[in-house]
Amino acid sequence: MLTAERLRELLTYAPETGLFYWKVAPSNGRTVVGSVAGRVNDEGYRKIGIDGRVYAAHRLAYLYMPGEWPKELIDHENLARDDNRWRNLRPATRTQNKANSLPRSACGFKGVYITKKRGKIRWRAQIRAEGHLHSLGYYGTPEEANAAYAAAADKLFGEFARAA
Repeated sequence: MLTAERLRELLTYAPETGLFYWKVAPSNGRTVVGSVAGRVNDEGYRKIGIDGRVYAAHRLAYLYMPGEWPKELIDHENLARDDNRWRNLRPATRTQNKANSLPRSACGFKGVYITKKRGKIRWRAQIRAEGHLHSLGYYGTPEEANAAYAAAADKLFGEFARAA
């Protein structure tokens, strides 16, 4: 497993930009000392190959700065997957990381879904925390349902809460 010492032998991390730079040219013959390390993959994450393994740059930043691998996930506070500035990264549980994500529902609000009951359109708010789905009720507008979701998210997730 890659250690902080080995990482620091090979790369320099710039916390203000989030970029890694090669201190030693890797053996591929194409990379020069001082060049930006890694590439952004199809999912938007910067990946860096070291000693035959590929690592996510945000996890390497955590290894580089505190000197240890993160115990769980690393969350990008602003949701930009290639923004690995130190101030944008924070340790997170799976629940916290999921809380700080974009909405996936068609109405554009997180945790809000349209329902039809007895011919009447209503908006259901629900939230998932620690593997449990909690119903927050039915509302007349998506904005009202979103307000219920936002209040629950603030209570459950604190600084990781993102309602829209």
